[in-house]
Amino acid sequence: MGQTNVLYQHGTLALLVPGLLAGTLTMKELLQHGDTGIGTGEGLNGELIILDGIPYQADSFGKVHVLKNDFTMPFANIHLADFKFLTDLKDADPEKFATAALSGKTNSNTFFSVRVKGNFSYMKTRAVVKSAPPFDTLEETAKKQSIFEKHDVEGTLLSYYSPTLFHGAAVGGFHNHFLANDHSIGGHVLDFKLASGKLDIQLFDTLEQHLPVDNTEFMDHDFSKDNIADVIERTE
Repeated sequence: MGQTNVLYQHGTLALLVPGLLAGTLTMKELLQHGDTGIGTGEGLNGELIILDGIPYQADSFGKVHVLKNDFTMPFANIHLADFKFLTDLKDADPEKFATAALSGKTNSNTFFSVRVKGNFSYMKTRAVVKSAPPFDTLEETAKKQSIFEKHDVEGTLLSYYSPTLFHGAAVGGFHNHFLANDHSIGGHVLDFKLASGKLDIQLFDTLEQHLPVDNTEFMDHDFSKDNIADVIERTE
């Protein structure tokens, strides 16, 4: 199991851009590195959130499933939870959330995770429809997505912050996923309003970046031709 100062990441967001969406790590392997995380399945099969060691998938039909050990992913990150209470939040939109998580600063130069448990007066999420090989680009695949909205829902927002310097390896800034306590809604967060909740934070000083070197497509691909930053900006 990982150490609490380490963020473990398999794959990069950059490899999704040209459509390298093959699953190159199993859930069993990922869970050896932590108990809390986010990711996506092969072919962008839904949106993943791992809480208390249980991996959930919010699929494009609006259903939430617990995933088996053999589920594969092209991209995921995970860590061993050791969150510290930072602040209470009320009537917070994504901007107010970001300001609180950054403690009023405009940026952070290290990776950290934020967990908000509370009552959300509004939640808007998305989940991408699973695609099959040969895979389209990230932008084409992401167009086939389902949008979900819910009012007055209790749940957990799990976010990872990456410094701008690492945009491409991850999403520069905040990458938010959500799961309702009753599993009525989940996925990649597009917008929200938090009525009230507790914001907990966990800093990392180490990024452990794992790459799919056994995947020939990844090893042979020339990323210099991909407009990585712009595509991630538009799709995430």
